Amino acid sequence: MSVSGKNARVAGEKVAGSDGFEWFARAGFVARGLLYGIIGILAIKLALGGGGGDSASQKGALEAIAHQPFGKFLLILVAVGLAGYSLWRLIRAALGHGPEASDSGMERVAAAGSGIVYAGFCALAVEILVGAGSGSSTKPKAGAAGVFAWPGGVWLVGIVGAFFIVIGLYQGYRGVSHDFLKDSKTEEMSNGVRAWVKWIGTFGYLSRMVVFVLVGVFLIKAAIDYDPNKAVGLDGALAKVRDSAYGPYTLGVVATGLIAFGLYSLSDARYRRL
Repeated sequence: MSVSGKNARVAGEKVAGSDGFEWFARAGFVARGLLYGIIGILAIKLALGGGGGDSASQKGALEAIAHQPFGKFLLILVAVGLAGYSLWRLIRAALGHGPEASDSGMERVAAAGSGIVYAGFCALAVEILVGAGSGSSTKPKAGAAGVFAWPGGVWLVGIVGAFFIVIGLYQGYRGVSHDFLKDSKTEEMSNGVRAWVKWIGTFGYLSRMVVFVLVGVFLIKAAIDYDPNKAVGLDGALAKVRDSAYGPYTLGVVATGLIAFGLYSLSDARYRRL
């Protein structure tokens, strides 16, 4: 490793080990919890026939926050939290560990991807704050249409779809195996709190599995049929659940699970091993 690389790593270690950075990272779990909780509430509205399919997404959740009393102030806090979560994930990916836990190679790759995604959510919150995102939204079908025009673009869309499915199945594995508990300070929990975290974590991860797998399936279908209109994002995946057999009931369960994942994220703000 070069001298500059060693210096950067030392600086990263110092930042990651600071009390201020810990608070910054834990604020990120609060922001993630609010995001999923609001998406779940919007999805329940969709299940009850209240419309709003386009709003049951990350963008819709952030806009819902902005429209509340003191919404801009709240959205600033959420943006800061999302920035904290993104930075924590990216530094964790770079270092491979925090002050309390270490990651495997795959976990570092996942951390890098997560950090990039949440940096995008933070940027979206800033766009909404300044009004740049108030009248438009980036639709997966528009993104897929652009990628289709690239050399090998169809294959790329299909690969991204397969990646979503793999991520979804991993979410399901974490939920069924309760693997997520190893990331929490369970030794500091009472029996009741541990049982509660285990339940909402399991329910939440399984609901995320449904959404991620559906997004992946429709991306692959868009690639096979060479039809970008078949690509969907989070809001589209939830709408597909609603339109299936027993859809409103199934969507209600998935939506409740997303709220459960939001509550689990709030518990992470207190108990997550950093």
